[in-house]
Amino acid sequence: MTWLAETAMLSHGWRRFLLLVIAGAIAALSIPPWFILPALFITFPIWVWCLDGAERRRGWRLVFGPAFNIGFAFGWGYFTVAFHWLGAAFFIEGGMMIALMPFAILALAALIAFFWGLASAAAHLFWSNGAWRIVTLATFLTIAEWARGHVLTGFPFDLLGYSLTGTDELMQLASVIGVYGLTLLAALLAMTPALIWPADGRTLSRRLFPFFLSIAILAAQLGYGFNRLREPETPERTDVAMRLVQPLIYDHADWSHVDPVALIDKLLMLSEMQTGPEDKGLADITQLVWPESSLPFFLSQYPDALARIARMLPPTTTLLAGAPREQYQPDGSQAPPFNAILAIDTNGEVVTSYDKSHLVPFGEFLPFQEFFAKLGIKQFVPGANGWAHGDAKRRLMSLPGAPPFLALICYEILFSGDLGDAAGAAYLFNVTNDAWFDGSIGPAQHAHHARLRAVEEGMSLIRAANSGLTFATDPFGRITAQLAPQEMAVLDISPHERLGSTMFAQVRYWPLLVALLLGLLISAVAARGRRRKG
Repeated sequence: MTWLAETAMLSHGWRRFLLLVIAGAIAALSIPPWFILPALFITFPIWVWCLDGAERRRGWRLVFGPAFNIGFAFGWGYFTVAFHWLGAAFFIEGGMMIALMPFAILALAALIAFFWGLASAAAHLFWSNGAWRIVTLATFLTIAEWARGHVLTGFPFDLLGYSLTGTDELMQLASVIGVYGLTLLAALLAMTPALIWPADGRTLSRRLFPFFLSIAILAAQLGYGFNRLREPETPERTDVAMRLVQPLIYDHADWSHVDPVALIDKLLMLSEMQTGPEDKGLADITQLVWPESSLPFFLSQYPDALARIARMLPPTTTLLAGAPREQYQPDGSQAPPFNAILAIDTNGEVVTSYDKSHLVPFGEFLPFQEFFAKLGIKQFVPGANGWAHGDAKRRLMSLPGAPPFLALICYEILFSGDLGDAAGAAYLFNVTNDAWFDGSIGPAQHAHHARLRAVEEGMSLIRAANSGLTFATDPFGRITAQLAPQEMAVLDISPHERLGSTMFAQVRYWPLLVALLLGLLISAVAARGRRRKG
């Protein structure tokens, strides 16, 4: 390892760039669903050692110089592996889109890696020779992760903190510090091996102490999780009985191929099916759930759909269906539609709805639309001139005779601490369509991210997916019932009662803000001490 440390410190140019891209790619093996945590401890020290040997520049290269390139290269390798599964959507479009797929993935990874490049450059401005330098890099990296989760609507997939959530026990610390707090912790722990090599005249015990401390912290995290999961399970609610339909509908990519009559036939058949001799179908169900994109057409195009749904629903059952919702301008012209959850009662009336507010860039809306349109690039999800953003403050849905719940469509479940009025909700309700990414790690990754929101908020999660993964969790994020991927079936469940507010639900990320400010203060003091010695 001394050889690796010295090689990293002395490397430069394309050799250093390639070393860091490879290191970042290996580090990505720590994310869901792989969770190879040692990959972080092997690779993050290389980032530290490269910054130890990074050249200092002046002018604009003080920011966009060697230090920036170090973080950018590491991030480019990390995000290329982490986001490779997004390429599966290009195969649905086919043709030229398949040829563009590798370039698009590399470009997206480079865009996100820009945040890590800035973190690396900022850390190098406050760099010191001692152990505090890992606090400096971890602090700026966490700030960068927060920024990429919020800037330009945010893209918080595969935050570094998810690497510390590989088991039910490890996940429980998210109830205290959230995934961004876990990100700071993961960065700090992963960099401790950089303090072992090279020796620099320090005693072995002094060099090993931070690393063994990191192992002790991981053990404490595991112990906290074991202890928390020993708490009594919360009971299932008696006022909510849900049937989740996993229909395997693949008409979402091209609405021109949709046969509304056949599709409604399929959904009605699945909804009313009996799974055993004691199954009464919809007779005891209060909420029937069809996932996102289960109706890939406007209901106005098939007026008989609401009538057929009304004939199916018992008087006490409400359908929650993922479907587009039309909107019109004051002059009567059609405006961009909403990706919505429609609540339909036994009279065939839409009694309430929720419109998705966090839209997927390039998936549901096209940034810089006029420019990309000239290149023939459009958003993946069909829609008239893109999709409209809903009101994020309206995520709380209420149905007659049922407790309010927090409605989240697809990747809206990723936004830790920014889900909406969680305090007023009885449970989390997430409908999604991950069929775009079938055969990749994407659905499993998305599902794991969703489970962590249940842990953070202390609420059950009900997740209905088109092709998987459909499941329910308790407030500890443990899966209590699920359907297999690619299984056309229904799942009858009831959400659990929510826990008392978790510490994270009460204080959100204020403690993290204090920790980051402390990290910045430590970095400034350490850097000043280095300059004085120099």
